Amino acid sequence: MTGVGGQLSGQPIVVLPEGSSRVIGRDAQRINIMVAKAVANAVRSTLGPKGMDKMLVDEIGDITITNDGATILDEMNIEHPAGKMLVEVAKTQDEETGDGTTTAVVIAGELLKHAENLLDQEIHPTIIIKGYTMAQEKAIDLLNEISDPIDIKDEKKLVKVCMTTMASKGTIGKSKEKLAKIIVDAVKQVAEESKDSITINQDYIKIEKKQGGNLEDSELIKGIVIDKERVHSGMPRKVENAKIALLDAALEVKKTETDAEINITSPEQLQLFIEQEEKMLKEMVDKIVESGANVLFCQKGIDDIAQHYLAKAGIFAVRRVKKSDMDKLAKATGAKISSSVNDLSKDDLGYAKSVEEKKIAGEAMTFVEGCNDPKAVTILIRGGTQHVVDEAERAVNDAIGAAISAIEMGKIVYGGGAIETALAVKLRDYAKKIGGREQLAIEAFAESLEIIPRTLAESAGMDPIDTLVKLRSEHAKGNKNIGVFIDKADIGDMSKIDVIEPAKVKSQAISSAAEAANMILKIDDIIAASKKSSAPETGGPQGGMGMEY
Repeated sequence: MTGVGGQLSGQPIVVLPEGSSRVIGRDAQRINIMVAKAVANAVRSTLGPKGMDKMLVDEIGDITITNDGATILDEMNIEHPAGKMLVEVAKTQDEETGDGTTTAVVIAGELLKHAENLLDQEIHPTIIIKGYTMAQEKAIDLLNEISDPIDIKDEKKLVKVCMTTMASKGTIGKSKEKLAKIIVDAVKQVAEESKDSITINQDYIKIEKKQGGNLEDSELIKGIVIDKERVHSGMPRKVENAKIALLDAALEVKKTETDAEINITSPEQLQLFIEQEEKMLKEMVDKIVESGANVLFCQKGIDDIAQHYLAKAGIFAVRRVKKSDMDKLAKATGAKISSSVNDLSKDDLGYAKSVEEKKIAGEAMTFVEGCNDPKAVTILIRGGTQHVVDEAERAVNDAIGAAISAIEMGKIVYGGGAIETALAVKLRDYAKKIGGREQLAIEAFAESLEIIPRTLAESAGMDPIDTLVKLRSEHAKGNKNIGVFIDKADIGDMSKIDVIEPAKVKSQAISSAAEAANMILKIDDIIAASKKSSAPETGGPQGGMGMEY
């Protein structure tokens, strides 16, 4: 292509450089919708407890086996811009709620599929976008009406929320109840309540994973586990009634900032120089001893001589601790992080019943346990193989996010496609009241939501159309909790089998999906710059935007 625009005195006006490609109007929409549908179809089969897993192999041969939507889309390395927009939907969903990534992407893909049918009927994209926006707002309002309350004291329900989230991770199996209880305990432990609200910072729930044993061996440590060992074998392996100092300065003699030369002319001078260094390091250790500390976590290095003096003083020391772990240690033990040994005092020390170096799967780790009401804790995950441990970590992360979402919004809904069917039935009634061409878009939105129960029915080996007809019939009678009972390959009351999901996960998924679909529908022109490193491609209208994923 040589340019964009008209001609002036017979000369084409060149706006784009040679090798650029441009796709206009309906073609642009078709390409974007096609890519988005392909991305949604790639993750659709992973939805629900009977969902399938994906094996992802990267360029260096590392294997990831998962059915976590966010992980799959992240690892797939999607090239096309429209596909990347759906990856953004998954990332937002994951960051906001920790769960529901597959749901969000699948609904977005379905919204675009139905939008394509409407475009074929000569309905303008602006009308579709308006209808979808109205449907999205109405769906969120209806969701708030339909949802049931929950709070941090509803431990049984919170455990069920976590179990529902982890149900799709086949590798978890029978261990999901134990893991769910661990997660709820962890979330309740780090929750900070004020008069009006509860704040829960997921960063203060540390996840450590170690291959070996099985998932049943996983445990909650009411304290912090550091993947480090003590710096000197002469130090005690275990310290009871630990008084913990946190230091973010190095226990080393500082080198001069500027280039300096020291001329030593005799062995005596060298001896004095070495003795002076040792004396400075001993003074640093003495200050730690004076503070009353018997455990030291240092963010930076500890000199060999300082290690020797610390060991002689019976102090358990760990060096090069990550900043994030230092923050968690402070939150768990009540210690204050000191920037200098000179500033360290008794008031800066934290407390734990015990600090011990233990060997887990052949590797030494430091366990800080028995803290007084710690506001940072550690979940230690065990498993037979590395793939199992990795997938368990993803499941636990999702479940933590789901539990936090349920507590923060204070509302839950019933899963198994029950909430999506309930919203679809009510949106169809709403569409009739609106009328006009927008009615068609709102009905398309309602039908798009039903992709969730349809997919769950398919993965359970049920007939998806018969299942949808039965679900609609039950919901028309007002049975809002009827969904797909996957284990029995039938429909049933989700409230009786405790398939519970946070309302926030659903509202975020619907909002993200609708916004992404609307953004893609609004695009009627794709202008792609030429690749600088290679000659322009000539393989069709999309130029350098292949559907590689």
